[in-house]
Amino acid sequence: MPSKLFTYKSRSSFTTVTWRFCESAEIDPAIKPKGKLQMVGPEEVYETWKFLFDGQVRERFVVLWLSATNRVNGFEVISEGSLNATIVHPREVFRGAIVATAGSIILLHNHPSGNPDPSNEDKMLTRQVVEAGKIIGIPVYDHMIFAGNKYTSFAERGLL
Repeated sequence: MPSKLFTYKSRSSFTTVTWRFCESAEIDPAIKPKGKLQMVGPEEVYETWKFLFDGQVRERFVVLWLSATNRVNGFEVISEGSLNATIVHPREVFRGAIVATAGSIILLHNHPSGNPDPSNEDKMLTRQVVEAGKIIGIPVYDHMIFAGNKYTSFAERGLL
C-alpha cells in the first residue's frame, strides 16, 4: 500500500523516521475498485494503472509492490520531475518495497511528450535497478513507459 513518511524530532540530536502504510483509497479514490489485482502482463498493467499518469505534464515515477503471487500490494510515487526528466535512485525505488515486504516490483513512469521510446537514461536506470534488485532479492519484472494512449514494456522488448 502507499506509505506516508512521518518525521518526529526527538530530544537528542537524532531524528526518528516512521513509515505508516495507509489504504490506497485514502490517496486516490480511483484506486479503490482495483483492489489487490493480480498482474498478468504489460497490457493489463497499462490498462489498470494508466490513470496515475493521465493529464500529467511532468514525468512521474511509480513503483508497484507485488506479492509472491504477483498481486499488487501497494505502490509508491518515487519522484515527480520536469517536462522531460525525473530524478530516481535505486535506494528510493527499493526503500518502500523492502518495508512492504514486496516479492517483486514493476517500475512505471510517463513521457508527457507522447513518445513511448525509452531514453538512454531510462535504460541506464533500469539496468541499475535490476542489478540492485538481484543483490537484495527483489526482482524487477518490468519497467513500463506510459505515453498517452501508448506504452512501452522493457520486458516485451527484451531490455531487462
